Amino acid sequence: MKHLEQLEKAQNVLKDVLLDTSLIYSPAFSQEYKNEIYIKPECLQKTGAFKIRGAYNKIANLTDEEKSLGLICSSAGNHAQGVAYAAKELGVKATIVMPKTTPLIKVEATKKYGANVVLHGDVYDDAYNEARRLEKEKQLTFIHPFDDLDIIYGQGTIGLEILDELKDVDYVLVPIGGGGLISGIAMAIKEKNPSVKVVGVEPRGAMAMKQSIRMNERVCLNKVDTIADGVAVKVPGELTFELIKKYVDDIIVVDDYDLMEAFLMLVEKHKIVAENAGLLSLAALKKLKTKDKKIVSLLSGGNIDVLTISSLINKGLVSRGRIYCFSVDLPDTPGQLLQISQILSDNKANVVKLDHNQFRTTDRFHHVNLQVTIETNGHEHLKVIVDALEKHGFHVEEVN
Repeated sequence: MKHLEQLEKAQNVLKDVLLDTSLIYSPAFSQEYKNEIYIKPECLQKTGAFKIRGAYNKIANLTDEEKSLGLICSSAGNHAQGVAYAAKELGVKATIVMPKTTPLIKVEATKKYGANVVLHGDVYDDAYNEARRLEKEKQLTFIHPFDDLDIIYGQGTIGLEILDELKDVDYVLVPIGGGGLISGIAMAIKEKNPSVKVVGVEPRGAMAMKQSIRMNERVCLNKVDTIADGVAVKVPGELTFELIKKYVDDIIVVDDYDLMEAFLMLVEKHKIVAENAGLLSLAALKKLKTKDKKIVSLLSGGNIDVLTISSLINKGLVSRGRIYCFSVDLPDTPGQLLQISQILSDNKANVVKLDHNQFRTTDRFHHVNLQVTIETNGHEHLKVIVDALEKHGFHVEEVN
């Protein structure tokens, strides 16, 4: 009951701070994954992510002395903006240490809230160690991004909102980085309705919590390698590790290409943009072995730069079979190119690019290499096109 009281207290602290992020029913994802899918769009929250919840709740609960010292935190981006925003609103000075690899959009947004930004290291853990050093050197108050109960209670208000809005929810899918978000949400949900399944999601290149649960002790990864920079954490928190063991039912691992596919589908079907880490729970839907369940996928953040958006769309199109590049070797005789074009036209393939090059083959006096990029309706349509080409004697090789 103590946890529930603190969660409700945090909800009261945040009631006039947060934007409304009501659940969005998704016909597209529901049809694709044969469940009743709802999206919790924290990517539309103030500062573009859920982090404002924990940061504001933590800073609001500091003593006057702790505030007067000034704040310091480490962050891959979203916690930085949450702390910077809350500090500005509550009249406190803040210094944020971020990895040098942090997307520029997150760095600039943090500065705009008035915080002093220090770039240090290549991953979150490097920034964390530097922030801890500065904390001692300058006698600042450290605001941990996840391993702190006030932070966890703030994030957990999301769980309370989900249950208030969808009382008969069966599953809630939540991204995992350090574990603060899922710790709070799982705590809130399990304290009120233990029958609801809470499932965490990690990228394959940064599955610190999954490995830690498997080994029953906190594991430090040698490296992290994922496009989901917001959850690129080598070591999970001590407190969050224990809470996840207690409250979380399972952890799913997804690949970077799963994130690209989820991004494309979210943009096309809902016109919503989320960052890679924020997409984890949508990417995990294809891994769930359930049918006809009510599932909430949390989009944890939407701070992403335009160049990354462009790259994700292109790679997502390729991953879903919507864009396909292939090559064929043709006899160097009249009419071959026309025949290929006719087959593609007959099967409703849209030619995006075509390169007819006799210098790409070793036998250039008798053969020509044709490289074609086409647009299709997906993998089933693509198979029809490739089968038609093969049927007419053309050997198709995919070009990556």
